[in-house]
Amino acid sequence: IPALVFLLSLFGAVIQKTKASCPQCPENASCVNNTYCTCDPGYTSGSGQKLFTFPLEICKAVETRVITDNCSEERQTFNLNVQMNSMDIRCRDIIQGDPQGPSAVAFISYSSLGNIINATFFEEMNGKDRLYLNSQVVSAAIGPKRNVSLSTPVMLTFQHVKINPRSKKVFCVYWESTEQGGQWSRDGCFLISMNKSHTTCNSTHLSSFAVLMALTSQEEDPMLTVITYVGLSLSLLCLLLAALTFLLCKAIQNTSTSLHLQLSLCLFLAHLLFLMGIDQTEPKVLCAIIAGALHYLYLAAFTWMLLEGLHLFLTARNLTVANYSSINRLMKWVMFPVGYGCPAVIVAISAASRCWLHLDQGFIWGFLGPVCAIFSVNLIFFLLVFWILKRKLSSLNSEVSTIQNTRMLTFKATAQLFILGCTWCLGFLQVGPAARVMAYLFTIINSLQGFFIFLVYCLLSQQVQKQYQKWFREMIKSKSESETYTLSSKVGPDSKPSEVRQVKRKY
Repeated sequence: IPALVFLLSLFGAVIQKTKASCPQCPENASCVNNTYCTCDPGYTSGSGQKLFTFPLEICKAVETRVITDNCSEERQTFNLNVQMNSMDIRCRDIIQGDPQGPSAVAFISYSSLGNIINATFFEEMNGKDRLYLNSQVVSAAIGPKRNVSLSTPVMLTFQHVKINPRSKKVFCVYWESTEQGGQWSRDGCFLISMNKSHTTCNSTHLSSFAVLMALTSQEEDPMLTVITYVGLSLSLLCLLLAALTFLLCKAIQNTSTSLHLQLSLCLFLAHLLFLMGIDQTEPKVLCAIIAGALHYLYLAAFTWMLLEGLHLFLTARNLTVANYSSINRLMKWVMFPVGYGCPAVIVAISAASRCWLHLDQGFIWGFLGPVCAIFSVNLIFFLLVFWILKRKLSSLNSEVSTIQNTRMLTFKATAQLFILGCTWCLGFLQVGPAARVMAYLFTIINSLQGFFIFLVYCLLSQQVQKQYQKWFREMIKSKSESETYTLSSKVGPDSKPSEVRQVKRKY
């Protein structure tokens, strides 16, 4: 359709506030004498006027081609390019069997029209999907009084506004004029191919075209949600018990216990904030604060896992050394600045960039980058420690290196693998046919990380077991003394010995 008719069809669909004529000129236009606007070189106004003040006027890039030789080649095709968008059209479709006089074709690209007729004018939009326009709006037209239907589909190539889109749902659409004004439609438009930067479509008619993309919302698995909440709730209880054990059990307090305590505290706060604030997306300020706090707490937890792996490796390497003072001094100097300082630097960089884990700008690697590095290093530490322990066991006599000791070593080493966060690599395996199984494994194992910490560092520790037994005996003794005192107060000081014995016997 002619450009003027196309613009007039928009006025019934869009109502905009009137702008001042000048100097608020449209994109690709400049002001003249503080009164009129004019399009920049290479652009023309939608109305065809050189000077204009109309508030909805736009400037468009146009490439035209005039045919004068009546299509000398049977399969001759013309390629027109404007603003990184292109169109391939057959010569025969331009002249449409009319050899009299020259024929012309025009290809127009609108820089800002997509802001006016955006994805909200697409009636096929699914309520679960968020659609957006990811190309400029282009128009194709041949000479006046020509049929817009084509014998051979025209091929259109659009450059993406957002490069490397995450969407796999793409729509090639054209603008269909209606009595209400107009809407985007897919009739006669077909998707040919798509890559990170361009989408190719074809159409059996000429009109105004664009590319719509959908940010498809993933359906939540209710079972995974239940597993997450149950597992994290159990981990919160275990982490709280573990932290209290590390704080109150004097017999086990050392550098290793300090590492366990800090790891437990970071994971406890991170899990608690996750359960309480993961659905708090409004207001935006609160959402940003929660995202920043989760970013910091989980990074801090992973950093303490790295320090745990380092301390475990240094301890295993110095098994033959009786004095561990050098290791303890090193860890005391390093652990707090590294454990809480490094995550703060990473989060500060993300905050300064005003973006929390934004996938389109790559800030997700502000979290995944350190995490990948940490569990890779911890996996190496784990393998080295396992090799050192196996070598030490093999050097002992056969009575010491028993099957029971080997089984216990294997169990503790495997649990240590979970504690050091190496199981997070399962998150990268959620692709292909095994994605669902990996998702369940990832959710179950990592939501129970607090349980593994309490199991390995508390329940399987002989010193902690003795301390638990001591606390339990003291509780029983205290309860027994309290009950005895209560019975004595009920009997009274003037009671006879026989009455006291009778009360005790009944009790």
